[in-house]
Amino acid sequence: MDTPLSTIAVVGLGTMGTGIADVLVRAGREVIGIDISDTAAAQAVAALEASTARAVARERITEEERQDVLARFRTFSDLHAAADADLVIEVVPESYEAKHEVFRALDGIVRPDTVLATGTNALSVTRLAADSAHPERVLGLHFFTPVQAMKLVEVVSSVLTDPRAVDAVTRLAHDLGKEPVAVGDRAGFIADGLLFGYLNQAAAMYEAKYASREDIDAAMRLGCGLPMGPLALLDLIGVDTARTVLEAMYADSHDRLHAPAPILKQLSEAGLTGRKSGRGFYTYAAPGSGEVVRDALTPLGSAEASAGREVRSVGVAGSGTMASGIAEVFAKAGYEVVLAARSQEKADTAKARIAKSLARSVDKGRMTADARDTTLGLITAAGTLDAFSEVDLAVEAVAEDLGIKQELFARLDKICKPGAVLATTTSSLPVVACARATSRPQDVIGMHFFNPAPAMKLVEIVRTVLTGDDVHATVREVTTRIRKHPVDCGDRAGFIVNALLFPYLNNAIKMVQDHYATLDDIDAAMKLGGGYPMGPFELLDVVGLDVSLAIEQVLHREFRDPGLAPAPLLEHLVAAGCLGRKTGRGFREYARR
Repeated sequence: MDTPLSTIAVVGLGTMGTGIADVLVRAGREVIGIDISDTAAAQAVAALEASTARAVARERITEEERQDVLARFRTFSDLHAAADADLVIEVVPESYEAKHEVFRALDGIVRPDTVLATGTNALSVTRLAADSAHPERVLGLHFFTPVQAMKLVEVVSSVLTDPRAVDAVTRLAHDLGKEPVAVGDRAGFIADGLLFGYLNQAAAMYEAKYASREDIDAAMRLGCGLPMGPLALLDLIGVDTARTVLEAMYADSHDRLHAPAPILKQLSEAGLTGRKSGRGFYTYAAPGSGEVVRDALTPLGSAEASAGREVRSVGVAGSGTMASGIAEVFAKAGYEVVLAARSQEKADTAKARIAKSLARSVDKGRMTADARDTTLGLITAAGTLDAFSEVDLAVEAVAEDLGIKQELFARLDKICKPGAVLATTTSSLPVVACARATSRPQDVIGMHFFNPAPAMKLVEIVRTVLTGDDVHATVREVTTRIRKHPVDCGDRAGFIVNALLFPYLNNAIKMVQDHYATLDDIDAAMKLGGGYPMGPFELLDVVGLDVSLAIEQVLHREFRDPGLAPAPLLEHLVAAGCLGRKTGRGFREYARR
């Protein structure tokens, strides 16, 4: 095991195996590609020829270097070709039977010191190792697709694994330009262990007809900055693969959040496995294509927009960052805005905050000085809600406290003119409870903006069972006019984004609490392996641990699922006053300003 890993066999030349072979040969390794399908082997060679030709065209390598790379990749259909390999990486289908068959055969072919790595992303490495003649040399080497682009490699040890084997493949990962993260043998490891629970909940949300597939995907892309929505990602991964991973995770955890949503079974058994079959949650131009085409479920557009009410003036109640950001957004779109706070001083301070924000936009060349002056001129600061008497749309952005919001809506009911739309920006409280505080619940709706409001494109539009169709149409039209992306959802805890985001964050905390992985490894895994803009602990400290705990508690009370119970570690940190960046300490410590 101390031998340099210079000759490497890759067993299984599908998308993942081909990608692994590509990065290995480019890093100077001799690579033996093995697949029982001659077609798969030929496609792997063609893929390498095409990728290296692109590299030459972009002047990243010379033609001579390209020929050297191609010469180092040889393909075979028999496992005996791996006899002289220093490392064998198997990436055959995600099945114990298929993987056991490969490992049993390799035991009689390779040298005793050859390291055997499984590319599984969910199955037990320990179980595979235990049936091997040399369990000490078996480990997991989990790459992420597309292998050439994704930096993360999870190096998975079982209790049987020789540390020298781990060291050898860790050095290899570094040589490939990857970021190796050492993890123990647990279904899903770090990245998939967090990712697939989130994907499963998104599938269940869609299956329950809570929101459309387009709105769920748009909400997570625009609300969380993710590169893909969860349903599109399930189609890319393969619905059948996702189901297999979740089955393994559920068998390991018995957490209901990991029990595969029934729709995954239905799609899998119907052969609608995603992009590879041409149809999954979406329909594609052809099997293997990434081009989404219209189908019977594709929305036709907003036919109801013309049924909305006219909105020329907007009232924004509140004086905090969110209120001033929302007022800025409406004024930029040309609406007359009344920004009302509990006192004239607070309202003037909020307007001054807007002036500073607009000044920064001018300095960065995003708007002209004339446009800034016009925008500010549309905003009137008021020290009382009485200034809302003539607005067409009233938006509250006060403290996230139901009692405070209900009291405010009761006042708006008396102040605002008949026909005015009343909107709450709550992120977790029941919209209908605000509506019932008025004599016109049909006029009340949720408009959940994301912070910072001027930058974030998403608005969750939350209908209650009492909201009028014309009110819904009005708010959708207004949201489009202020250049935001509206998504529709019902009035339940978390709406779309928080209902999917916070269980994922909570599960990350449980990983640390269980001493499975460190904060740094989990954050790195989700950024490098999942394409997340921030790791879960970076995000928790930014959001605030107290805010996160409150949302987790709301979700747990609403759905009564034990898996949604807040992690005790989160509760302990909040009780200790460690709330994140705002207090200087959360999951990490921060320099005091």
